[in-house]
Amino acid sequence: MFEQILENVQKKVPLVHSITNYVTVNDCANIILASGGSPIMADDINEVGDITSLCSSLVINMGTLNEMVIRAMIAAGKKANELGHPVVLDPVGVGASRLRNETVHTLLQEVKFSVIRGNSSEIKFLATGVGNTQGVDASEEDKVTADTLDGVVSFAKKLSASTGAIIAITGETDIVADQDTAYIITNGHPMMSRVTGTGCMLSSVIGSYLGANPHRPLLATAAAVCGMGLCGELAFQRLTEMDGGTNTYRMLLIDFMSKLQTVMLKEGAKFAVR
Repeated sequence: MFEQILENVQKKVPLVHSITNYVTVNDCANIILASGGSPIMADDINEVGDITSLCSSLVINMGTLNEMVIRAMIAAGKKANELGHPVVLDPVGVGASRLRNETVHTLLQEVKFSVIRGNSSEIKFLATGVGNTQGVDASEEDKVTADTLDGVVSFAKKLSASTGAIIAITGETDIVADQDTAYIITNGHPMMSRVTGTGCMLSSVIGSYLGANPHRPLLATAAAVCGMGLCGELAFQRLTEMDGGTNTYRMLLIDFMSKLQTVMLKEGAKFAVR
């Protein structure tokens, strides 16, 4: 199901413009390269329009905000919309501060997003204005469980209908949904939560997959989420053999993304469709 999505990324080598945070920018650039895309990180308002015009997709990540970068995000988003390029929003830490809350509200008003990816607390805040964000992490009470899964799937579909975006809620169980269909994805490993920026890296991979498959946003997003989770599993297997730690795991995660092939994704993807 996902093989053609990955093949398109590797054949087309989409150029991905990322306005992201300075904590994880290098990892985001490297994982875009590893996924088959090509990254460009530009956040000055005087050039974001030109850079976005050259690219296949745009990723906006709210990890480290300031007044200048917010203006650049809006300008780049509007240019991408004008050109019909897919735009990904990663609302990092929304709910944690007034600045983040006001910024995400403005972005959603000014820019049409193809995909919104966040943890369960971040997505809950976008939908309701209330959340339990613990900094950049989801709170325990918002995490998706077997008991809450049906409700979260319904919630994700409704949010997709109201925003027009694919909704990707990521955590131990991932949900990727449009208003009609949801992928329930169980790839991944708990070790991924012990490395800063795995969510940011996933949003970047989504940008790469969308750039090569702009007319199949649901499938492209689900493929990216499965692929990232699968790489997390493979990285942990190798880490155990090496007796390594968290920094080695981060390196292996990017390594396996660079080695991901269609047959691996076909055989290793773990998902159900509702």
